[in-house]
Parts: sequence; structure tokens; C-alpha cells
Amino acid sequence: MKHDRAGLPTPESTHSFWHSEPNAFLLGHRTTESLPAEADIVIVGSGITGTSAARFLAEDERAKGKSIVLLEAREACWGATGRNGGHCQPLLFDRSPKVAAFELKNVRTVRSYIERHDVPCEWRSVTACRTFWSEDTLKDAEDEIAHLQKAAPYLASKVTIIKDKAAFEEHRVKSDCVGATLTDEAGSLWPYKLVTFILEKLVKEGKLNLQTKTPVTQITSSGSMHTLHTPRGDITSKTVILCTNAYSSAILPQFADLIVPVRGEMSALFPPKDSTILPDSYGMVGALGQPANNDDYLIQRPYHGVPNPAGHFMFGGGHGAADQPTRCVSNDDVIDEGSAAYLRAALLKVLNLTGETEGLEELKPAAQWSGIMGYSRDNHPWIGKVPDAEGLWLAGGYTGHGMPNGTLCGKAVVDMMLAEEAGEEPGGVVERMISAGDIPKSYVISAERIARAREFPTVEVQDRDGILVTGFE
Repeated sequence: MKHDRAGLPTPESTHSFWHSEPNAFLLGHRTTESLPAEADIVIVGSGITGTSAARFLAEDERAKGKSIVLLEAREACWGATGRNGGHCQPLLFDRSPKVAAFELKNVRTVRSYIERHDVPCEWRSVTACRTFWSEDTLKDAEDEIAHLQKAAPYLASKVTIIKDKAAFEEHRVKSDCVGATLTDEAGSLWPYKLVTFILEKLVKEGKLNLQTKTPVTQITSSGSMHTLHTPRGDITSKTVILCTNAYSSAILPQFADLIVPVRGEMSALFPPKDSTILPDSYGMVGALGQPANNDDYLIQRPYHGVPNPAGHFMFGGGHGAADQPTRCVSNDDVIDEGSAAYLRAALLKVLNLTGETEGLEELKPAAQWSGIMGYSRDNHPWIGKVPDAEGLWLAGGYTGHGMPNGTLCGKAVVDMMLAEEAGEEPGGVVERMISAGDIPKSYVISAERIARAREFPTVEVQDRDGILVTGFE
């Protein structure tokens, strides 16, 4: 089956709440007026992964003196990281223990950077409360947790199952919920503010040349050199790191069936008058007739101590209520009213919201928008060298779960690239990193993995039939 390539990011997009307080320094930013003709390293994409790759390059002695150019199709952090749910939550029991440990390490790395640099991005350490609304979905979770208790007791100790009404009430969950899991060490944040803090710091320190509104339309290669073609001219480099997630196949057609663009819906909703802040971040599995293989997700902004402290519910999902196609869709310039209407009404039905809720049928939106996620065919990110393309690297395909992965995936691809440039044997580098827990084996790109992933149903079929693949460990 032939798969169409992703399109490029649309020039115009729906208005994400996260962009309501834009970074003035970075708007329309081009560190140099003209696009450089060449660079030692070119990164494409300024979300959490591309920005992290730039940060770790700047911190690594092996990259000292190298010129680094980052190309972004739109404004800085205007793609999925600037449109997501604001979660930084490790999924511990529905991943393999090695993947779960990597996600936990990633969350700690993000939190550590924010604390060390005092980043004003509304980081809040929370318990992740994942609610299940059918016996089947809860049973699956219980089985996975039982397996985790045997395979990785330390990780399992961070997960608790609750089923009784008193516990539901404590976590503000409606009593008709079947069960819920509580996971330690989750976080919520304003993702755009974290990413733009890092980018601004790198640019001002002279460690990065950032070129916004510079989409890469094509890459052509000759020998060991790659030329990236843009409407503003071409830039050539021996080393290119694509942090393009959902849009990867616009540049790498061979990944069209492996990383598929999927449009999701997000909202920022005003809480009921006089309500109090929720204790947790939330996931809803199979709530209100939604498909079990697509969670709804919620964090809440603070009520005080930040700009615009309105306690907005940052609520996303509603896939099953969509009026428009979502799979193989690259444009985020439309709002799906079916999903948006579901999001406005759902929280009043699944959570015990405090304040003036009498007669309230839906919450008032401060903003509604869409974003494009990159769904992986085998449900794991694709990290590493692109086969048969010397000097071309890829990190993406997070299946809507990029915040607890992207930072260390950006670091991993940098470590692979710099070690290989230093003369280390590629296979040995990867094995060393897997052994150290720096990247799960199931994330690493290889020709074998590509062939095996194509044995799975396509992303479209998985969605249609409610299949949740587990990939390869």
C-alpha cells in the first residue's frame, strides 16, 4: 500500500493558547539576515527535540567550534510542542520497563533543567491520575502493572491502583469511574515557554543560528554533503538532524508509512466560578464512549503567581467525537467542532469540579486549536541514522507522547552522531548507549526494524480497529 507523504507545516495555523504570551525576542527571528550557505550541523525543527539537540550540542566539548544552524518552517516552537497538552508524564506500566525507565529519566532531566535555570514555564510536580471507564481497560492496566511488579519493582512502586469511591472523591473523579492509576513524578508545564527559554539562551550566547520561517522543502545529497532547499535559498552540510516528527516524510518519503501525521484537538477552558485547583494531572481512557486506544488528557494552570492566572483547564483529545478525518492529516489550520464540543462538555461529566457548576453544560473556552502529532507504526519513536544516508539523522514519531521523550531523544541522536564523527564504530556506540539506558533498543532506527514495523497494520488500520501495538523491545 502506497502512503502519501506528509505536507509541510501550513503557513497559517489555529491559535494555540500556549502562543498567547509569545517570546518577543524569537518572533520572526533570524540570527543572521541571510541564510548561511553552509554549516557544520543543520537541525530542522524547533520543538522540544530540535531545541534539546541544539542545547546538548552546545554543552558538548566534541562539538566545540562547530557552526550550528536551526531551521524552523514557522515561528519558533509553533508545531506540536507549542500545541500539546502540557503534560510531562512517564507512562510506566503500558511500556516495557526499559522504555518506562527512559521516560522517567527524561521527566527528571526536564525538571532538573527548569529548576537549575529557574525557567518561568509554570512547572508543577503532580501525580498523574489515569482513569479507566470500562472493566476491560482497567483489567488490561492491572495485568500490565502486575507484570511490572515482577520485572521492575522500583518502577512499579511508583504506581498505585484505586477503585473505591472515597479515593475517587479525593482525586475529584466521578464515582462511576471503574478504576484509576496514580503515578508519581509527573509534571505539567507551559511547554512553549521552556523551549523558547532554551532557544533564546543559546542564540544570545552565540551558540546557535536560528532561522525561523524557513521551511525545508527538499534535501538532495551528493557524496557526503546534503543540501537543504528552502524558499530563502540553500544550505549545505555534512550533518543534518531532522527533528520534524509528524512532518518527517515531507523530507524523507521512505518514512511515509512509518511516521504518520495525525491531527489532534486541544482547548484552554475557563474553570467554573470559585472552583479550586485540581490535585493531579489526568488521563481518561474510554470515557464517555471514546475509543480505548486514544486517551483524553488534562492539566490545570495555576490560579496565582503567574501571568494570566486563571486556572485554565488545558484539555485535549475527543478523538472519537471528531467530525473530520484525523489520520494522514498535516494541516493544523482548522478546528474540529465535534472534538471541540466534546472537550467543552466532558470535564463536567468525568470530574467533580468545584465552584458554581449548577446548570452548567459546558465550559467556556479561552482558546481552541489543533496540532499535528507524528504516530509511529510500531508505537515507538524513531531515533538514529537514516539507513543508506550518511550524515542524515532523525528523531521523531512520538505518537502524541513527546514531552517525556523528546529531551533525551534529542540528546541521544547528538551522542550517536558525535561519537561516530569521533571515529567510534556505530554499532558499538548504539550498544553502549542501550546498556547505559541512554536510549531504548526499541527506539533505534535500523533496516531490520523498518522491515519488521511494516509487518504491523498501518496507523490508519490500527486507529480504525482500535489496535494498540507494543512494538519491539
